[in-house]
Amino acid sequence: MSTRELVTITVDGRRAQVPKGMGLVEAALAAGIEIPVFCYEPRLGPAIGACRMCLCELEGMPKLQAACTLTAQDGMVVKTAQTSVLAAEGQEATLEFILVNHPLDCPVCDKGGECPLQDLTFRWGPDNTRMTFPKRTFEKPIPISPTIALDRERCILCYRCTRFSESVSEDGQLVTENRGAQSVIATFEDEPYRARFSGNVIELCPVGALTSTQYRFEGRPWEIQNVPTVCGLCPVGCNIDVTTREGKVKRILSRNHPEVDQGWLCDKGRFAFTHLRAFDRITDPIQRVRRRGFEEISWDAAIDEAERLLRGAEGRIVTALSGSETVEQAYALGKLLRQGLGAHCAVLPEETSTALETFRLPLSAIAEAEVVVVLGDDPVAERAPIVDLWLRSARRRGAEIVRRGDAFAGCRELSSGRNPLGRRLRDSERAILIWSARDGAGGAHVAALARTLGFAAKGGCGAFHLPLTPNGQGIAHAWAAAADGEEENPEPIGLLIVSGDEAAADPNVRGLAERSESVLATTMFHGLAVGWADLVLPGTSYLERDGTYVNLEGRLQRLRRTAIPPAPDELAWISKLAERFGVEVSPYASAVFAELSHLIYDDLPFGEVGERAPLRARSEAPQTKVPPAPTRPGQGLRLVRYRPLFTGAAVERVPELQFQRPDPEAELAPDDARKRGIRTGDRIRISHNGTSVELRARISRELDAGAVRIPDDHAGELHGAVKVKKT
Repeated sequence: MSTRELVTITVDGRRAQVPKGMGLVEAALAAGIEIPVFCYEPRLGPAIGACRMCLCELEGMPKLQAACTLTAQDGMVVKTAQTSVLAAEGQEATLEFILVNHPLDCPVCDKGGECPLQDLTFRWGPDNTRMTFPKRTFEKPIPISPTIALDRERCILCYRCTRFSESVSEDGQLVTENRGAQSVIATFEDEPYRARFSGNVIELCPVGALTSTQYRFEGRPWEIQNVPTVCGLCPVGCNIDVTTREGKVKRILSRNHPEVDQGWLCDKGRFAFTHLRAFDRITDPIQRVRRRGFEEISWDAAIDEAERLLRGAEGRIVTALSGSETVEQAYALGKLLRQGLGAHCAVLPEETSTALETFRLPLSAIAEAEVVVVLGDDPVAERAPIVDLWLRSARRRGAEIVRRGDAFAGCRELSSGRNPLGRRLRDSERAILIWSARDGAGGAHVAALARTLGFAAKGGCGAFHLPLTPNGQGIAHAWAAAADGEEENPEPIGLLIVSGDEAAADPNVRGLAERSESVLATTMFHGLAVGWADLVLPGTSYLERDGTYVNLEGRLQRLRRTAIPPAPDELAWISKLAERFGVEVSPYASAVFAELSHLIYDDLPFGEVGERAPLRARSEAPQTKVPPAPTRPGQGLRLVRYRPLFTGAAVERVPELQFQRPDPEAELAPDDARKRGIRTGDRIRISHNGTSVELRARISRELDAGAVRIPDDHAGELHGAVKVKKT
């Protein structure tokens, strides 16, 4: 790896050596000097120098310069407002201009106490105002979406929000209307801001112009606490800070982990926390009572009933896991069932592969890649949204992004020594493979392809499998560590244990329940299992748990409890139940992790997982047998069903996110649509074996010919090859 040339600069009399070309704002920080900014944000791309707050005096330049637009050069001498009278006057004039029409309503502003404008005005602003005329006013607040409110009076036109919309998320929905003094921030054609990452503009805004409708008037900085943890709603595991007040979650903020999320957060992770207060939240155990339906029972009675069910079905127990349990919960449950009850079978949420450990890289490596190949037609943005942002970043830096809709056909094609793209992947030192398809054993297939292409010997090349669940990999490892002998498939099933909301909502798990003599379910909400389970225990959210998750990189990350659940968490009742079977299981995540860490995490202490967990080094995983590719359907278009990001038990209970749910649409490739005379907006019928659905068509250039893509919510009972016809 080449090292960048170092240059010497002097800032306010302090000398510092920094890499040549480093932004002057960062270079000054290396010398221990802060240059105040508003519009500057390195993650948004090249600086635009809009706010002029960073004015500095540069030796050899006749006028003040915007530091954010400059880079460090050898011998550069800079004076900031701390030592230059001219720079101080410039910054004071800038602040005076910004405050001309800015309302002085800090006591009632949601940004008050956390506001850069407020802070910098105290430090650099004028002592009093010369303005005696009335300030300009606008209608307020303007709901640009159900989750975001806009107060135009407070906007200082730093353009952070519009730059994010244009250059990072690339949704193009936030724009600046009019010119000069009449410029205002608006949504394109006044449509609601409907984008997966819209909430990031709230954090980017340096004033109180863009605020969260959920957090509006809910707390002040001196009344809140911020708890560092990770998001548990998708496999990326974005780092977050959870704001609590009086023990209740009030908002979620991003917490920059440059290798994982770069400080961005999708709207599901940011706004779905209100599911904790859902109207149908289960707070007490519920038991099926013959002739009387269902009734709430005490925890002592629930543990007694759970023991009775377990003993009655010993040796004939199946557990359906959700993929959202912590590593510690999965290990504790596996230890109880396997060591206390013998033969047992688990239904894991998805197949995982240890073979990917050989090709482990941080997600940030995608942005540095020369070529990225996405295998599969599942939309990356729906499955792992932050990965989509890394792909966009890679494309902006000049990377070639290639998509192969049929993942298995793509593997065969790229493995061939005669394929031009395959040869390029073999020659590249920075190539990435991403598997984004629902087909089973995807991790094993993409790892096998990476090995064939020689990625194991190249540190800049890697492979990722995008799981369907937040902690599927961690659960698989923990469950295997708790193993005591081979698993057997019991018939008939004496007891089905349904662990978590995702499993309770899975139609396949419902099918297992119909074949089981009894069902014990753990869920958060009444609508999922109450009605068909014999015993329902209250579940918890990732925000109410202490433990660890493993994300799609294979990174072990710390989950911290941010709110007290309304009922004992899963580890507590598993521990109580384990006592009755002579199995030692601690109710504390730290103790369970210590036992598990000795088995699979090299005795890593729980406290060292850390707030910003490092990625473990690559390890040479043994080559495993790769399952055969599934047989493709015959005549017709290949149906691609996918799980949209804004679905699931948590999202369904957040009113503000309902507008983000997918429209009833079917996506077609341009060639397939042209052959059938179909245009975007046409009504089409998709059918297979007497089953059909009628949807609106949308032409997608990202979809390969030969496939039709439909969200699970609108696909009905369709599977396999389908016929598509205009109605």
